[in-house]
Amino acid sequence: MIVLDLKDARPLYEQIVERFKQLILRGVLSEDEKLPSVRTLAMELAINPNTIQKAYGELERQEFIYTVKGRGNFVSPVGRLREARKEELREQMRSVVREGEAIGMTVREFVELLEQMEPEGRKEHRT
Repeated sequence: MIVLDLKDARPLYEQIVERFKQLILRGVLSEDEKLPSVRTLAMELAINPNTIQKAYGELERQEFIYTVKGRGNFVSPVGRLREARKEELREQMRSVVREGEAIGMTVREFVELLEQMEPEGRKEHRT
């Protein structure tokens, strides 16, 4: 489920956060599904439990998960999370379009560029 890249410059907890966010947004982890305990995931990944706790804390801060005292961590409802992420992407795209316009790119050039790009998810499913 979670694979860490030790060559990645990002801290391990950030990699864990990013991977869980992907799993949640793609629907691999369902709403209200229980996440592995801190201890279990730390043993599985062979890393310090404090790293997992930090990742879970960040996921909770970003509202991807919620904690039930004495029961564990669970996946938050994803509809609102997906919409928030889509809005973040829209804003990033607006910024890129503004940059492109500043150097003279046309709308047609943007469309052609988008048509040439294949989403990473499709590449992963073919291999």
